[in-house]
Amino acid sequence: MPIDQFDRQAYKFKHKLLGHPALSLENLANVIPALNRHQVMFTDRMLETAADFEGTFRERPRDRSIEETIERIRTSDSYIMVKSPEYHDSFRDLYADLISDVEQTMRLRGISGHALDAQLYLFIASPNSITPFHIDRYSTFLMQFRGSKQVTVFPPWDEKVVSRRDREAYVAYTSTRLNWSPSLDALGETYQFSPGDSLHIPFVAGHHVRNGPEDVSISLSIIFNTPETRVQLAAMRWNHWLSKTSGIKSTPVPGGRLRDRTKATAWLTMRKCAELKAKVMSARS
Repeated sequence: MPIDQFDRQAYKFKHKLLGHPALSLENLANVIPALNRHQVMFTDRMLETAADFEGTFRERPRDRSIEETIERIRTSDSYIMVKSPEYHDSFRDLYADLISDVEQTMRLRGISGHALDAQLYLFIASPNSITPFHIDRYSTFLMQFRGSKQVTVFPPWDEKVVSRRDREAYVAYTSTRLNWSPSLDALGETYQFSPGDSLHIPFVAGHHVRNGPEDVSISLSIIFNTPETRVQLAAMRWNHWLSKTSGIKSTPVPGGRLRDRTKATAWLTMRKCAELKAKVMSARS
């Protein structure tokens, strides 16, 4: 594994979790309906690369249950995304093992501290399904267990792919639709992905996915922040707030550790003051 590339560029390697009982379609058919409703998001149609990935899951299909979607996943042009399956007993040990592996990778890269905000995401999709172009507010390791896919990943922080303005709005949850054109693919690298393959996607690196035609795709990702990326998140949210409220365009992130930490501190302090004010107002009412 090319540890020196961690959070700098994508890289592919092998994982050793094939055959893990938690990832069988039979187990998933039992696990997913047992989770809280807000953890399970799904669609009943094919998505396009230019679609708003996060916005797509804000509404649930009204004519189909999650049980029916799982049962018909091979032929129904459906896409299921499960947030934090580690809350189920069958995923807890797997989650702990993956956290341990991530933190070992961080240490080898010279990053101190723990994996922050870590959670699993599970993806089950019909053949030929598409995951729209998007960025993650985390660093990611994606693992394939069934079916095949093509994953196209772009360099993180590349303004030709995602503008600074769009990136800051995205991490602030203000707008999750990113500009997309097929011509952008020339700036990325496409990885052929089969069972047993794993891929590192750096923090805020744009990417999109096309599943293969031969089978249902099952993949699992662990997402997390390092102490550095958590600071960068808060700094970008400060930049977005400053631009939106006063029109001031601050220096871009990353802009050096001291500058990023100063912005992050300002953002977190402002948030805490707002929360305290809300509590006081609530107590008075």
